[in-house]
Amino acid sequence: MSLRNTVRAFPTLLKVGFSESVAYRAELLVWVLSTTMPLIMMALWTAVARTAPVGRFGQADFVGYFLATFAVRQLISSWAAWLINWEVKQGTLSMRLLRPISPLWAYAAENIAAFPMRLVVAVPVTVLGVVLVGWQVVPRSVVGWGLFAVSILGGWLITFLANAIIGSLSLFMDSSQKLMEVYLVLFFVCSGYMYPVELFPPGLRTLIDWLPFRYQIGLPTELMTNAHGTAEALRLLAFQWGWVAVLAVGTMGVWRYGLRRFAAFGG
Repeated sequence: MSLRNTVRAFPTLLKVGFSESVAYRAELLVWVLSTTMPLIMMALWTAVARTAPVGRFGQADFVGYFLATFAVRQLISSWAAWLINWEVKQGTLSMRLLRPISPLWAYAAENIAAFPMRLVVAVPVTVLGVVLVGWQVVPRSVVGWGLFAVSILGGWLITFLANAIIGSLSLFMDSSQKLMEVYLVLFFVCSGYMYPVELFPPGLRTLIDWLPFRYQIGLPTELMTNAHGTAEALRLLAFQWGWVAVLAVGTMGVWRYGLRRFAAFGG
């Protein structure tokens, strides 16, 4: 499967994926409503901070942080693990394998194509954050926006590649969805999704800094809300993209080995 075939086919895959996201916009709305945990946590943490700040976070800071978290979650999400599980179980993965490009590229294109629809949700929430808290909830410079954009891309890649690895494990077992559920629990706890990572005790915070979860959503949220200077942001982005590289290698290894097994059993 040549790179040339992939480059030529990718725009078409994006068009098809966007058409599907528009056609199934009601399902997308249901999915958005299922990601409202940051809004619930915002209500809880602002109540906690009513009498005194929690660390550096006062009530306004929590509002800005969790609105940013909600917006970022829309932009870095992926559902590839569930899709791969479904297609392996139904046998429809075989049809994808007949095409001249890797199914992984097709899964990625379907996720990317939904990005404009997710912006429809993320942008108004960001504007609401600016109205409620002020301009400190968004980057204040071109460099800040650039670092934020890089972190969003990195966060999405980590999410997609983790989904791809866990989904590919369904080539070795009846279903890997339970593993995805375990991964999501760790994501909710360790990523900054339910509370800022910096509120963890120092020892646990050090561990979390070495895990991929923070770099999915916590880092983009921190860069969006101006929590780091340029030097620290670059250091954290280096960690993030290190995880992208590790997960990319892992994805290719598990996927290729799984496909050999899939073919051997007549998939």
